[in-house]
Amino acid sequence: MVVAVLLLPPLGLLAYRSRGRPALAEAGIVAGSLPWALMLFTRQDAPRDVELVPLQDLSSWIPAQVVGNLLVLAAFGFFLPVRFAWAASLGRICVLALVTSTLIEVLQWVSAIGRVSSVDDVIVNTVGAVAAAALSRRWWAGRAPAVTPKMVFPDGRDQLNGR
Repeated sequence: MVVAVLLLPPLGLLAYRSRGRPALAEAGIVAGSLPWALMLFTRQDAPRDVELVPLQDLSSWIPAQVVGNLLVLAAFGFFLPVRFAWAASLGRICVLALVTSTLIEVLQWVSAIGRVSSVDDVIVNTVGAVAAAALSRRWWAGRAPAVTPKMVFPDGRDQLNGR
């Protein structure tokens, strides 16, 4: 984690100078996510377990666990909408983080590496990604591609121009 924090400024500056904001966002996604991926899939000397009742084990977490789980997808939530216009909404980030976190928990369970797969992890990881996206909103607000519904009548005319 410390290495990622130390490498982010020089890598980010190099990326920004070469290709601007998209490259900086890419560097942020990689540098901010890779250490967590390595940590989340490191084998533990414990039996695997699964917690499927929401908010049941959250009360037993120490503050460091809560903060850690908030940060797991924070780089993903912060930089993804900056890099990709299609991800530029809090709703999309929420869905993407929910799916990503669920996939992480399933992979931890299937790989039997001694980790607890918990619904609370999914919830807190998702909240962390959405909060981070909200913090970066000034760099991506208004970038979401506009979706304009178009009604086409049975005779082939469309609602906008009548043809």
